[in-house]
Amino acid sequence: MPLINFLNSLDSETQRLAGLGIAKFPETVIEKFTFSQTKSPQAVISNHKFSVFNSNDYLGLRFHPKLIQAEHQASAKYGVGPGAVRFISGSLLIHQQLEQALADFHHRQDAIVFSSAFAANFSAISALSKGQSQDSLVSSDTLIISDQLNHRSIVDGIRVTTLPSENRLIYRHLDFDHLIEILTQNIGKFSRCLVISDGVFSMLGEIVDLKRLRGLCDQFDSQYPQGVLLYIDDAHGVGVIGDTGRGTEEYCASQADVLVGTLGKAFGCDGGYIVGSKEVITYLRESASGYIYSNNLSPGTASAALASVNLVASKTGQKLISLLRQNMQYFHSSHAIYPLILGDPQKTLTLKKQLFADGFLVTAINYPVVPKGRDEIRIQVSASHTASEIKSLLTLIHGFYPGLLNSFSN
Repeated sequence: MPLINFLNSLDSETQRLAGLGIAKFPETVIEKFTFSQTKSPQAVISNHKFSVFNSNDYLGLRFHPKLIQAEHQASAKYGVGPGAVRFISGSLLIHQQLEQALADFHHRQDAIVFSSAFAANFSAISALSKGQSQDSLVSSDTLIISDQLNHRSIVDGIRVTTLPSENRLIYRHLDFDHLIEILTQNIGKFSRCLVISDGVFSMLGEIVDLKRLRGLCDQFDSQYPQGVLLYIDDAHGVGVIGDTGRGTEEYCASQADVLVGTLGKAFGCDGGYIVGSKEVITYLRESASGYIYSNNLSPGTASAALASVNLVASKTGQKLISLLRQNMQYFHSSHAIYPLILGDPQKTLTLKKQLFADGFLVTAINYPVVPKGRDEIRIQVSASHTASEIKSLLTLIHGFYPGLLNSFSN
């Protein structure tokens, strides 16, 4: 049976990754959470409790009673699933209410919700890359320029377009001089240009200079017949940075043309979304494949997300953002992501195991998630963490690797 050779090749690749110390399996399975007044929610694994420092739940909202109550009530009202894709019979009032709340939160005309932020990027980039000809939508007239370290969802979203390689260019990470060079060299070659960047780069917690990036796009806008559109994925920015948690746009006092966010990080729920002008969002409803052909959020999740957006915009949300900022100060960081760069997959695996043995969950991030030689332990701080938990973690890290905590300060 030749098929066995195929299966053996898959197994060999899995074993190779494990031997390098960069395999993601087996996954750590959390059985439940326990709660107390003195610690953040503790993950229970094999009857042992762990402080969680590898979660995107930056504001600690996934256990908030208002979100849980909203989820239960909507599930009782609408059922546990949407029933179909939205254009057939799966568009519910709760979906519309969530989209309106997101548009209001980001001071935009409209919003569209996807099953995930990955699906949002994967679908929207392809849809926006298509220009109009007399007969149909074509992609050959669009240039996409993407930051070198953009999230994988952006990378894959660009890959699935029908654009040839010369239409898909990469500028060096946060190197705006290189971006200017690319924009200049391509004047007259394309009708439109999409400049795409993360707002906060998820591996290092770096924040893009959005005001400068906005300025560059505006500078070159008249040089392309259909202009230069600025597309920002702010999954790790919203709810974390900016005075009121509006993310990179608020932090930099500037605005993108298309903003992608997630409900699965600071909002504590699940799903992704895009906010923008009425023209952009209406077009995406007609052209984004991940929206048209995939079921949307369950009613319960949409209701919990709506409760979360409203909560973050309230005084309670501001208190949580303030608590998160206080916890970030222990790491002298401008973001809740703090990378411990060890540069070696075996070292990251060893430190992960050492911290696990002492009751802390962290994640080793290795190539190809990060470039070779940039292997790291990514620590993610939450508003729910207590000062004693953070100090205990820092003490342990310093004991294992003296001086490592000073190796990066964002």
